[in-house]
Amino acid sequence: MTAVRAMDFRTGDTPLPDIIILTHKLARDYDMGGEVVHALRGVDIQIQRNEFVAIMGPSGSGKSTLMNLIGCLDTPTAGEYWLNSQKVSDLSDDALARIRNKEIGFVFQTFNLLPRATALHNVELPLIYAGESAKERRENAARALERVGLGDRMEHKPNELSGGQRQRVAIARALVNTPSILLADEPTGNLDSTTGEEIMKLFEELWGAGQTILLVTHEHDIAAHARRQIHLRDGLIERDERMERNS
Repeated sequence: MTAVRAMDFRTGDTPLPDIIILTHKLARDYDMGGEVVHALRGVDIQIQRNEFVAIMGPSGSGKSTLMNLIGCLDTPTAGEYWLNSQKVSDLSDDALARIRNKEIGFVFQTFNLLPRATALHNVELPLIYAGESAKERRENAARALERVGLGDRMEHKPNELSGGQRQRVAIARALVNTPSILLADEPTGNLDSTTGEEIMKLFEELWGAGQTILLVTHEHDIAAHARRQIHLRDGLIERDERMERNS
C-alpha cells in the first residue's frame, strides 16, 4: 500500500477536470446543547474519476459527517467542497437538491425502497424528479435493473425479493440518473456475509465500467474491495493509502 499525497490547492482555484471530488480545509461543527463538537477539523481530499475509495474510521471519527457533506446532505462550517468542477460548499438548499439528484447516487444500508411499489417504479423515482417522460423513465429504469442483474424481477415488490435483490434495486435506483459519483453508506450492513460479497462484486463491476465509487464502512473486509482507503480519526485524516491488489 502507498500513501496518497494531495496536490497543492489554493482558495479560489478550480480543480483539474479529472478530479471529481475536492475538499479544502473542510470543517463541520455542531452545537450540542451549548457544547461545540468539531466533527471535521479541516479535511483535504482529492478523488479522481473512476476511483473506488473506502472511507473508514471508528464511531465519532467524522466519516458520517464527511459522507453527508460529500453527498450534499449538509453544508460545511468552513472550507470548500468541489464536485465535478463545481463549488457546491456555498450553494443554496434548492441548488444542493438539484446536485443531489443529478450528480450523486445514494446506496444506504436500509435500502429505502417504497414497499408497495415494484422494483421498476422504485428505480424510476429519481427520474420523476428529473422531469423525464414516462416512456423514458421506464426504459432507463429497466436498463438500470438489467445492469444489476434484475431484468427478470422488474415487477416484483420489495417483500417479494431477497435482501441482496433489494439492495440491487437500490443500486439500480442510484445509477439510473448516470451520476458522477456513487455514494454507498454501509451497503452490506443488513446482509449476510455471502450476499454482502455478491454486492461488493457488483460494485467492483460498476467501478470496472467507469463508475466513481465512495464506500463508507467500518468493516475491513468490505473496505478491502476498494482500491484506496481514507482513514479518519477525531475529524482528521489519519492516513490515505492506495491498496495493492494481487489479482
